[in-house]
Amino acid sequence: MHFRDSKRKVDYVLAYHYRKRTVHPPGGSPGPLHRPASLAIISNGETAKGHSEQQQEEAQGQDTPDPDALAIDMGPLDVLEEAKREQREEFERNLMEAGLEIEKDVENKSQGLSFVRIHAPWNILTREAELLKIKMPTKKTYEIKAEGGIAKKLSEIWRKFTEPLQPKVPQLNTTKMKHLSYPFSREKIYLYNVQDKDAFFDNATRSRIVHEILKRTYSTKAKNSMGINSLIAKNVYETAYPLHDGKYDGEIDEMNERKLLYREWARYGAFYKFQPIDLVRKYFGEKIGMYFAWLGLYTEFLIPSSLVGIIVFLYGCMTIENDVPSKEMCDQHNAFTMCPLCDKTCDYWNLSTACATARASHLFDNPATVFFSIFMALWATMFLENWKRLQMRLSYFWDLTGLEEEEEHPRPEYEIKVLQKKPRPESSKPVSEDEDEKDKLTWKDRTPGYLVNFASILFMISLTFSLVFGVIVYRITTAAALSMSTNESTRSNVRVTVTATAVIINLVVILILDEIYGVVAKWLTEMEIPKTEKSFEERLIMKAFLLKFVNSYAPIFYVAFFKGRFVGRPGHYVYVFDGYRMEECAPGGCLMELCIQLSIIMLGKQLIQNNIFEIGVPKLKKLFRKLKDERTEKKENDSTPSKPPQQWELDYVLEPFTGLTPEYMEMIIQFGFVTLFVASFPLAPVFALLNNVIEVRLDAKKFVAELRRPDAVRAKDIGIWFNILSGIGKFSVIINAFVISVTSDFIPRLVYQYAYSNNGTMHGFINHTLSYFNVSHFKAGTQPENSPFEQEVSFCRFKDYREPPWSENQYEFSKQYWAVLSARLAFVIIFQNLVMFLSVLVDWMIPDIPKDISEQIKKEKSVLVDFFLKEEHEKLKLIENFIMREKPKSRNEARGRRNRAASFCQFSRSQRGSFTSFSSQHTDV
Repeated sequence: MHFRDSKRKVDYVLAYHYRKRTVHPPGGSPGPLHRPASLAIISNGETAKGHSEQQQEEAQGQDTPDPDALAIDMGPLDVLEEAKREQREEFERNLMEAGLEIEKDVENKSQGLSFVRIHAPWNILTREAELLKIKMPTKKTYEIKAEGGIAKKLSEIWRKFTEPLQPKVPQLNTTKMKHLSYPFSREKIYLYNVQDKDAFFDNATRSRIVHEILKRTYSTKAKNSMGINSLIAKNVYETAYPLHDGKYDGEIDEMNERKLLYREWARYGAFYKFQPIDLVRKYFGEKIGMYFAWLGLYTEFLIPSSLVGIIVFLYGCMTIENDVPSKEMCDQHNAFTMCPLCDKTCDYWNLSTACATARASHLFDNPATVFFSIFMALWATMFLENWKRLQMRLSYFWDLTGLEEEEEHPRPEYEIKVLQKKPRPESSKPVSEDEDEKDKLTWKDRTPGYLVNFASILFMISLTFSLVFGVIVYRITTAAALSMSTNESTRSNVRVTVTATAVIINLVVILILDEIYGVVAKWLTEMEIPKTEKSFEERLIMKAFLLKFVNSYAPIFYVAFFKGRFVGRPGHYVYVFDGYRMEECAPGGCLMELCIQLSIIMLGKQLIQNNIFEIGVPKLKKLFRKLKDERTEKKENDSTPSKPPQQWELDYVLEPFTGLTPEYMEMIIQFGFVTLFVASFPLAPVFALLNNVIEVRLDAKKFVAELRRPDAVRAKDIGIWFNILSGIGKFSVIINAFVISVTSDFIPRLVYQYAYSNNGTMHGFINHTLSYFNVSHFKAGTQPENSPFEQEVSFCRFKDYREPPWSENQYEFSKQYWAVLSARLAFVIIFQNLVMFLSVLVDWMIPDIPKDISEQIKKEKSVLVDFFLKEEHEKLKLIENFIMREKPKSRNEARGRRNRAASFCQFSRSQRGSFTSFSSQHTDV
């Protein structure tokens, strides 16, 4: 990973495809123009050959003419390729003027792939490190205050207990001493621990510095575009990337950080080990380090929630035999004759046939789920608070405290839009500030994009609701069609068949729309023309999250809060498309169906989208790119022997890094599944934990082995994702309150037990929740046809709180209905305020900054001041000593000058005397 001289490191690589111009030599056939294939152009004008060899060639070149310098008859040029070549040459010249050194292979084929290798010398690294205010370790070290007392003993016990789980990598933050860091300054270079100039800046920092230069280098031939991103957008260069540290596999090659990460972190066999977060941050940068630290903490927090969820589920299993309502439903002696589930073809049925559904519902609809909902709301708050503390701890150890927002350059698309809005005048007339302001995009320029965004998002949300409604129609029509079947087993399993197939259809629709909405969100964000990459990323995240949130949870919201609410009653049902009744909940309630819907969608998304897509799609893209490059290479008749591929060629084949948005998005959606409807599915944290154990290693392997090395980016937090997490946590409190009060039977059971039960038990609850209907009040043509029970049944039962047919206000809502509704609303208010209060209390009790980190930050500031004062004092001492040593010398020199002057005067006088005497003597003579 060095230049041809094996001394200068390759800090960055630019890649581009070229096509040589064809020329017509005199008397020859057209062909591509070639240079000697063995040379490599370097920024300082040298070649890869030795200096003496180069001098010999230059001496020979003075006598022999260069054959390439002969006049040739140029053929028609490809204008576009020639323009790209000129832009590349100008951009590379500007990079050299900025101080970078460049090496590139000669384009010795008619077309192909070429690489530009860039090296940043020491003076450029120090200059840019000072401009970017990169904190570097100084010579001063200070002791990190260790915990004392019980906390120290517990931490030692925990360290010994988890020693087999620790990765075998050099730990940077386990020592008790820490180097004092300070923004780099060339004037104070004596303060820093510069032992080796090549190793002082690590590879990630070097590539980051070069990337900053690449981003701000102009290209006048490319319409004054700034930076490498603009040139990549215009296909002048294909891509730009830093290099990996070497191969990650193989036993022969020497150990490097990439191979170390692969062995101790990115293998599925290392799933039980802790993450080497410090090494991840050192290799990939702070932004990616923050993501994996957040993912690791989230996965760790899923362990206690999974244990509690399993306990809640086991409680339901153990108490199922003691559940009185399900016993009453399963008791065949209680002859509850239910009204038909559909018109004409459906017959009356006995409630005891729904025994299995009732027993299964108790597994998730029991008093423990209320406790679990409160626990998960507090769990979400504690997770966010602990993340803030871990974030602050990482910021301290990674020297991110006091990190300032870096000035971002405009995006290429923004620059192009500004140029299209007002082209620069060709005259040399100076541009005033008012005219310069007009070259920026105003709200008038953005209004069309905002309107299209608003209309498109509304359309997409409407499309999602329409597809959910389409699945509802499928359920209704399929249930009606299966009910007409002559097969007894088909008719008895109508509800199971319809539910399972509808959920699978919902899952397929969600997976397809997720991919579409990701593309649409990016397209809509590009229409807004954000100025900087940060604003582009934030707007893209908000749009993608909104669309994917609605897409993932719309079917679940329907089952939880709308299914069975607008059915009507016997004799007055609500119909869809004339003849199809709205679907009802199962006799045990909609909570069981909500659990099925949530579990299949959650597991399906995790298995198919998060794992299969993440593994398969990058491999297919890599295969297609490799086949394309091989097809291009086969067209060339290259007689040169094949050489082992260099690191930049190996990295080029890898998939480009496109950002952390997809990684965060899938985890945020999963966080919603874990918190929003956890009252209906207590095992959601368990499946999330199992998924994340694989997800951490899957993402790690993707970053280490399958993606090009990302640019190291400084970040002291996870950005807008924290606000989204906090919003989901607060929203989950409201959702779970409504799930418990509206979807489950928890509130009706409480109301019955304490208000209507004769002995304070649940005996008689099922009969209390069922209303009577006189079968003679069926509308003509809707009663069951050919029913064997037609003569025996006078009244059928249906689940609702309504007045009996012998009442004056027959089939109106009863007093019990209003009592239950009031209790439900009261529960929502009490539950929401109680949980919110407890969340605020937890937030208040847990400080955002750990006490030891707060003390260490204060100590670091005081140590920094003392260190600078001491260094300045020593510097002044040196200056004073130097002055004191110089004073005697200056005095002696002054005395010497005076003595020499006096002797010179005496010599002059004596000389003048001698001349006078000689003259007088001559005169006398």
